[in-house]
Amino acid sequence: MNLFKKNNKNTDSTNDARTQSTTKEHPDLKVISGSQISRPTAPSHTGPTQGMPQADTGQHNVELPDIRYKIAVASGKGGVGKSTVATNLAIALSRGGNRVGLMDADAYGPSIPTMMGISEKPQTSPERKLIPLVRHDIQLMSIGFMVPEEQAMIWRGPMLHSAIRQFLSDVSWGELEYLIIDLPPGTGDAALSLTQAIPLTGAVIVTTPQDVALADVRRGAAMFERLGVPILGIVENMSYFLCPHCGERTDIFRSDGGKKTSEKLGVSFLGGVPLDAEVCTAGDLGVPIVAAHPDSPQSQAFHEIANQLSAELDERGPEDELKIIV
Repeated sequence: MNLFKKNNKNTDSTNDARTQSTTKEHPDLKVISGSQISRPTAPSHTGPTQGMPQADTGQHNVELPDIRYKIAVASGKGGVGKSTVATNLAIALSRGGNRVGLMDADAYGPSIPTMMGISEKPQTSPERKLIPLVRHDIQLMSIGFMVPEEQAMIWRGPMLHSAIRQFLSDVSWGELEYLIIDLPPGTGDAALSLTQAIPLTGAVIVTTPQDVALADVRRGAAMFERLGVPILGIVENMSYFLCPHCGERTDIFRSDGGKKTSEKLGVSFLGGVPLDAEVCTAGDLGVPIVAAHPDSPQSQAFHEIANQLSAELDERGPEDELKIIV
């Protein structure tokens, strides 16, 4: 099933002409309208529904042998800075001398195009694969590159399942040390589809210090454990406020919630990121904090998290399977 179906009856001829003049469209990439997706279809009695995630058989249907580590970034709930962490972690890993890709699998609310400051459409290679866009030395792919910003993505599970598979198998990622995959928040179909599609390398849970967020971390960890995915560690975003004038630390929410939760789960605590308005501003301007202000305390925190993650992966070795939850 092709989830991305181009609407050939596009009434905006000006936009359509501009797109065709600048981009060679992928022949198999199609965008289906929300009205088509939301309309129920008659069940088939001849076999399983096409595109439906099936029970995990231990075999994956997408192979990415040129990518060393495939790391999913997820969150048990929204509003914890999942995409911010994924974006800055990718840049920090790249600044460490690694080749890095960032795949935006959050079809319901793609944030990567805004945070990376890019709104182009990807072109197609002679092998009929999408060529990732590049910004801040990161290879990028997002559903946000394919559809207008104001268009709502109303997708059932099978649609999301096929989208994730296509963004893995129909994109020319090339050789990478890391592919960071930004998942939608929650414990839904996206994580299941991803774990069935490829052998993931790792799971880090990123949270905020509040009790409600930490409870969702435990549910997210339980979900990945049921999928057979070991938890690599926890990152605490918006960990504390660091005064830019005097340097005094203030625990706005609570202190050490992420660290204590990591101890209860028996996993590593990879670090905390200080709260600062500049992190949000930099993301809105399309230049993430690690690229915009590399010497800031927040950037240093992301670099430390990237170093801890690399060390954890090296210690576990290539045979282990991991994941990153934000």
